[in-house]
Amino acid sequence: MAMIDTGNTAWVLVSAALVFIMTPGLGFFYGGLVRSKNVLTTIMESFFILAMISVEWVIIGYTMVFGPDIGGLIGSLDKLGLVGVGSSIMESASIPELAYVIFQCMFAALTPALITGAFAERMRFAPLAIFMLLWALFIYNPMAHWVWGGGFLAQLGALDFAGGLVIHILSGVSALTLCILLGKRLGYGRKAMLPHNLPMAVLGASLLWFGWFGFNAGSALGANALASNAFVVTQAAAAAATVSWVLVEWKSTGKPTILGAISGCIAGLVAITPAAGFVSPIPSIIIGLLAGGICYFAVAIAKEKIGYDDSLDAFGIHGVGGIWGSLATGLWATTEVNPDGANGLFYGESHLFFAQCVGIVVAIVLAVVGTYILFHIVDFFCTMRADEAEELSGLDIVEHGERGYSRSFGGSPILGGFEDSSEMLANTVMKANASTLTTDKGVRS
Repeated sequence: MAMIDTGNTAWVLVSAALVFIMTPGLGFFYGGLVRSKNVLTTIMESFFILAMISVEWVIIGYTMVFGPDIGGLIGSLDKLGLVGVGSSIMESASIPELAYVIFQCMFAALTPALITGAFAERMRFAPLAIFMLLWALFIYNPMAHWVWGGGFLAQLGALDFAGGLVIHILSGVSALTLCILLGKRLGYGRKAMLPHNLPMAVLGASLLWFGWFGFNAGSALGANALASNAFVVTQAAAAAATVSWVLVEWKSTGKPTILGAISGCIAGLVAITPAAGFVSPIPSIIIGLLAGGICYFAVAIAKEKIGYDDSLDAFGIHGVGGIWGSLATGLWATTEVNPDGANGLFYGESHLFFAQCVGIVVAIVLAVVGTYILFHIVDFFCTMRADEAEELSGLDIVEHGERGYSRSFGGSPILGGFEDSSEMLANTVMKANASTLTTDKGVRS
């Protein structure tokens, strides 16, 4: 019988705790970016999804993903309710299987929460909860099995160290599909919808950056050289993307913003996620630098040109960043970093790049088709979109009967609440200097 490595076990458990903090961190990140009348419902979405998916994962999610493979498509129900898992040891990492269960649980909980940024301020809570549960069961779990559980993409040779295919492309493309199906927010494109609390968003982004070390380095499943490499390249890519986004934004708009800095940071973290256990530090800097520019283009230019309302740029950062990171893995992966991986195109082999492209296409198709079907099923039984009066009042009061703030400073009572201070400020600034606001799009619109 294999012996438990206490160092590896401690590292995986600590990493699980780091990944846990990412979901409430995401709530603060998204919460700071919405208008004040929707701050609580935005945070509540992430917090509730964390709890709901944790229950789903223990009951059925883990066995669907990591149960014995059935035809390369799904795991069997042998581990339903974690039966038999408590005494099992993962021999490859010398850790209790339960440590792996809780580590992967945090991934499963974070992924659907990422989607909520795309439809912020306009979806009712009850259908949202139902949709996210179904999405976890029928979209996340199969994709995770295909890549991490021994499914057909793993057999093809696709690599995804910590979730570029499984987490970021899947959630980002689902987010884009949902925001198009729901339609635009009232007044979108006609009035500014600025973040109501940027310091809160910075706090959330900082928690995400902090937790991401567990996300990526923890995926090594041990306190070892591979974890050290993943830790270093995660920091390097995030830092590089922060710099590149700010520089591109500065050149484009004339002003470097903290919103741009935190957006670039997340873009870099997303892009390095699939590659963290396969690339060396210098390529990670290149990946991050390009991620900042690519994702800035997606949220500041492409979104405006196409005209969809991805409220907080879940697709522009997670979807686009995940696609770039998965492609970059196929370019710069090397067995010098991870002997269990493969060499990418820049190291003389083409099969990995092909496998990554297939994985990207599969993730996009599953996200679009699956989200489309689930949306119409849920919407048939309970309308997902808030009506006009609810959206104007704000979902905090309508859905939860609570306010994030007792009074918006300088506000006046309207629609049973207080006029949103960020809208007042935005409209004032627009009148004073319209050109400044219209040059910087994305989550700024």
